[in-house]
Amino acid sequence: MIEGKLVRLRALRAEDAEHHLRWRNDPEVVHWATGGDPMFGPVTAEAVGLAFETMLRLIPRESAVLTVEDLADGTVIGMADYRDLDPYAGVVTVGVTIGERDRWGHGHGSEALRLLVGHLFGSFPLHRVELDTWSGNTRAVRAFTRAGFREEGGAGVRCWWGASGTTGCCSG
Repeated sequence: MIEGKLVRLRALRAEDAEHHLRWRNDPEVVHWATGGDPMFGPVTAEAVGLAFETMLRLIPRESAVLTVEDLADGTVIGMADYRDLDPYAGVVTVGVTIGERDRWGHGHGSEALRLLVGHLFGSFPLHRVELDTWSGNTRAVRAFTRAGFREEGGAGVRCWWGASGTTGCCSG
């Protein structure tokens, strides 16, 4: 487990599927997380179950999906993930989604991102952390910027974070 002041990141559990099903069927969560990408939702319980079978077997040296819990009450509020980890090139891609709308705008996603990035830099020889979002998700862009990410190249590009933790980028 990785703990901050607001959130805890922990290993994904099978029982977390119910939260993912709810979030992936919430039009507002889907809108902000993906720009309304129809591949993200709505989904059936069976589809989430199949996805969870895969997520529970991910190899942490390559990728992982973590559960974000609110430390105040232990509520499962979102997910954080990393993927495309290449320790030889020193690059990884990360993502955070806070699925519980009542927790939006309170710093939970920003802290989850900082904790995840800090963990990855401490565990792997990285020099670049990438992430992406769509330009309309201004709340995410602000959170990424506060975390030290900076735009690289314009709309639709990936983002990075320098190994020093002081430079980076964010798509716009």
